[in-house]
Amino acid sequence: MSVTWKLLKEWPELYLERMEDAGVARIVLNRPDKHNAQNGTLVQYFFEALEIIRADKGLKVVITKGAGKSFSAGLDLHFLHHLDHEPLRDFDRPAITTRLNEEFRDFPRITIAQVHGFCLGGSMGLMNVHDLVIAAEDAQIGMPEMPRGSFGEIATSTLFHAQIPIKKASLIALTGRNMSGIEAERIGLVSMCAPAVSLEDTTNGIARQIATCHLAPLQHHKIAVQMGRDFSLRDAIRLDQLVGERQSIAVDPTGDVDGWLKAQKDKKDYKRPDAD
Repeated sequence: MSVTWKLLKEWPELYLERMEDAGVARIVLNRPDKHNAQNGTLVQYFFEALEIIRADKGLKVVITKGAGKSFSAGLDLHFLHHLDHEPLRDFDRPAITTRLNEEFRDFPRITIAQVHGFCLGGSMGLMNVHDLVIAAEDAQIGMPEMPRGSFGEIATSTLFHAQIPIKKASLIALTGRNMSGIEAERIGLVSMCAPAVSLEDTTNGIARQIATCHLAPLQHHKIAVQMGRDFSLRDAIRLDQLVGERQSIAVDPTGDVDGWLKAQKDKKDYKRPDAD
């Protein structure tokens, strides 16, 4: 299906788009000559883009992608050197890149990372805090920090929280070797992979499908997942009950039962009448 993107705002190192006929936004990292390595400026613009999305309840899904040959090669090492040598930085105020990962994990929209080319280090961390990851089969995902002399801040915590086998996570972290999108899908680090030539169409199709749903269950799904996975099963079930009560204020999940059943009987795609 043909997709048209409308530019919402452009900054020097990042731009924000909207899919014209669906509730989908796209944040594009735009430092292609640096393989979209993250620096303070780019991350600040990322925060500004999120605030524009937050203000528009019609935007239900956010895709993150990189311009050029890569998703992102990680943190810009010159920027990282500056952070590491910042005198007496207060330990209770995390660096801007750390804050992005913490806040994006809880951002009240469904987020999808569209990963191609290199996705390394801190940008693998950013990938990990998306709700879904769709990677090109030939993407190169990994942690180059250990050979450089670092354990891999953010990349480590998000990798070992990704619920993949710990021996696989340790292999990624300790060897500095990249894995392909195919390998990442095999161990469950990404949601799915696709041939590079169809990666964008695949991502757009999934985003469009999710965006047909009502915003309330999408947001409440995210609350249940992002909070519940840190709880015991007993507490997670209790959380589900509380979230269900909260959701019922915004939408009636059984308010169109007949329409749903008819769509299933007729083998047709279903869209709630109040989804927009």
